[in-house]
Amino acid sequence: MASAIDAIRKSIGTELDSFENKFKEAMRSKVPLLDKIMHYIVHRKGKQMRPMFVLLSARLNGGITEHTYVAASLVELLHTATLVHDDVVDESYERRGFFSINALWGAKVAVLVGDYLLAKGLLLSLEKKQHRLLELLSDAVKEMSEGELLQIEKARKLDIKEEIYFEIIRQKTASLISSACACGAASTGISEEKILKMKLFGEKIGIAFQIQDDLLDFGEDDIGKPHGIDIKEKKMTLPLIYALNQSSRSDKRRIINIVKNHNQEKQRVQEVIEFVRNSGGIPYAREAMKKYRDEAFSILDEFPENESKELLKGLVNYTIERTK
Repeated sequence: MASAIDAIRKSIGTELDSFENKFKEAMRSKVPLLDKIMHYIVHRKGKQMRPMFVLLSARLNGGITEHTYVAASLVELLHTATLVHDDVVDESYERRGFFSINALWGAKVAVLVGDYLLAKGLLLSLEKKQHRLLELLSDAVKEMSEGELLQIEKARKLDIKEEIYFEIIRQKTASLISSACACGAASTGISEEKILKMKLFGEKIGIAFQIQDDLLDFGEDDIGKPHGIDIKEKKMTLPLIYALNQSSRSDKRRIINIVKNHNQEKQRVQEVIEFVRNSGGIPYAREAMKKYRDEAFSILDEFPENESKELLKGLVNYTIERTK
């Protein structure tokens, strides 16, 4: 997996460096506190998968332009804003091994920082007259908000049907990766038909990405994401939904009761994990993930053969084989 990322960084390393410089510039503020927080955010950057999707989608469809860097910056500004707000909503005090913004500066500052990042993205797109990019990303913001609220609404009963689960993750997780691929393609000036194909490609990848995240919660090893986090947060994941659908009424009632009322008890959480493992939830979810990946690859196969297509496939495989 590391080799796939290494190959991508080797191929678009110069472009990634240019993006990072432009992204840092886009985050600057004249307010000392805000500028300090922006430096902190840049310092704790993640793997930059979404900017990679933007850059590679552009290369697949004609080549990276100045508009592509605007697209990558917009996507990363939006992504960072949602992470800051998510940490406030979830009362999370750590992300990627660093303290969250709300842990260091408080929830009020964190909400305002998220708003600032979102506003910077909107202003950047207007300043560069990139209205199609603004449209694509504004739609992603709307979808993410709707998905989060739909999850909150449905989580009260903790009896989510599979089709509702897929609608939630399509909006919450897949919409941003979808917009990253669409924006990368749009930045090259290609046809609307191809932009929408890349948007659908990103959506399939985003869904596969979330299913893999679900699977990590039930992992059988001791690396990566800690086990049972989603259960403790009362999140209904695909392996759990499948396991509940295969169970008796009494088992279903028992497991839902644990998730709802005993989710902080380590032994009870482990009971849910074992229930899912023994009910076939893991292989079922893994097959669903592979199905979405294969559908994404089928869309890619409609595009001409070139290095960018292979790098995109490598990036996709990395996202669904990761251990954290």
